[in-house]
Amino acid sequence: MSTVTANSMDAVREKKSPTVDQRIPTSRVVAVELRKMFDTRSGFWLMMSVAITATLATGAVILWAPDSELTYDTFAAAIGFPMSVILPMVAILSVTSEWTQRSGLSTFTLVPHRGRVIGAKAVGAVLVGVGSMVVAMAIGALGNIVGTAITGTPTIWDDSFLHLSEIVLANVLGMLIGFMLGVVIRNSAGAIVGYFVFTLVLPTLSGLLAANASWWHDAQAWVDFNFAQGGLFDGEMASRDWAHLATATMIWLVIPLAVGLRLMLRSEVK
Repeated sequence: MSTVTANSMDAVREKKSPTVDQRIPTSRVVAVELRKMFDTRSGFWLMMSVAITATLATGAVILWAPDSELTYDTFAAAIGFPMSVILPMVAILSVTSEWTQRSGLSTFTLVPHRGRVIGAKAVGAVLVGVGSMVVAMAIGALGNIVGTAITGTPTIWDDSFLHLSEIVLANVLGMLIGFMLGVVIRNSAGAIVGYFVFTLVLPTLSGLLAANASWWHDAQAWVDFNFAQGGLFDGEMASRDWAHLATATMIWLVIPLAVGLRLMLRSEVK
C-alpha cells in the first residue's frame, strides 16, 4: 500500500512540476522563411527567373556584342541589370505576403515574436541575394568562355574579386531597399510601385536638379542613394565614396526600416 501511495505522490509531483517552453531556434525560423520563398509556384518561378534571365543576358552578349567587347565585365554588366530588378521583388514579396495573403496571423501565432520573424526574412533575403549573384556570375563566366571560344578571341577576365564583391554588395543593398519598402508599405503592389519610383523616377529628378542647382550638385552624392550606389557597379570606390554610400544608406534604408519595423511591431495583424 505504501508503495502505491509513493508512486501516486510522484505522479502528482510530475504533473505539478513547471514545464519549460522550448524556444524555436533562429536557424529553423530562417529555414522556414527560405522555404516559403520557394514553395509556391510564383515563388519558384521568381527564383528560377534569376538563372533564366542570367542565361538570356549571357546569350544576348554572345550573339550581339562586338568581338572586342567579349570580356567578363561585359557579361557581368549585362547580368547585373535584371538582377537589380528581380532580387528586390523577391525581398518585397517575402515581407508583404504575410499581409496580402493574410498568412501573418498564422505566422505570428506560431512564432509570437514579430521581430524574430522579420529578422529571419531579412537573413533569408540576403542569403538568396548572395546565392543568386554567385549563380549569375558563374553563368556569366561560362558565357565568357563559350563566347570567346566561338569567336576565337582571347578570354579576358577584367573584373577583380574585389569588384565582383562590390557588385554583389550593390545588389544586396538594392534588395534591402525592396525589403525596407515591403516593411514600410506592407502591400505587394504598393511596395513594387514604390521601388520603381525610387530606382527610376527619383534618380532622374535628382540628375535634373543637380544639373540646374549647384547646391544639390554638391549634396547629391551624400543624399542620392542610387548615385552613391553607382560607384559599386563601376568599381571605383574611394574612401570618400564609401562615406557617401554610408550616409545615403542611413537616410534611405536604415532610418525608414527602423520606423517601419516599429510600426509593424505595434500594428494589428488580421
